[in-house]
Amino acid sequence: MSVDTTRTIIVLRHAKADWPGVPDHERPLADRGRKDATTAGQWLAVADILPELTLCSTATRTRETWKLFAHELAERPRTVYDDRLYEAAPGLLIEVLQEVPEDVRTVLLVGHNPGVQGLAEILSGEFADDTLVRLRATGFPTAAVAVIDVPAPWKALEPGVGHLRAFHAPVD
Repeated sequence: MSVDTTRTIIVLRHAKADWPGVPDHERPLADRGRKDATTAGQWLAVADILPELTLCSTATRTRETWKLFAHELAERPRTVYDDRLYEAAPGLLIEVLQEVPEDVRTVLLVGHNPGVQGLAEILSGEFADDTLVRLRATGFPTAAVAVIDVPAPWKALEPGVGHLRAFHAPVD
């Protein structure tokens, strides 16, 4: 009997932020960002994908995005705020994901570009389907969500092992 080791990673870029003369880490969401974060959460709720754990950057804009996004979900998962996620490169994001407990099947990561787009592209490998093509053409705008299935345990997470199942970007 084989054990299903498939994991799901939901990658969420923070929503549109304002720049009210505060340090970058403290930038709050703009009005559009608050709307887009809510819409992104509604999209995930309709897709019926519920994270068991959320890893969120400590920046104000990511924490606000997560709060609005989570409000749309049927259940709020356990949340860990991690300073390492602030403006992290894809390699560091993979290292953080490799630390996820093996009993967690679905994790949501709330972070920043260019790291989150790089993570989604790197994990998705070279699958030539329309979803990955659309992500690459669109980029990873604020409040975008990528859902990546990985047929491996967290500790085995590495570039190219996943498949981009779904991608959602806000409509201007």
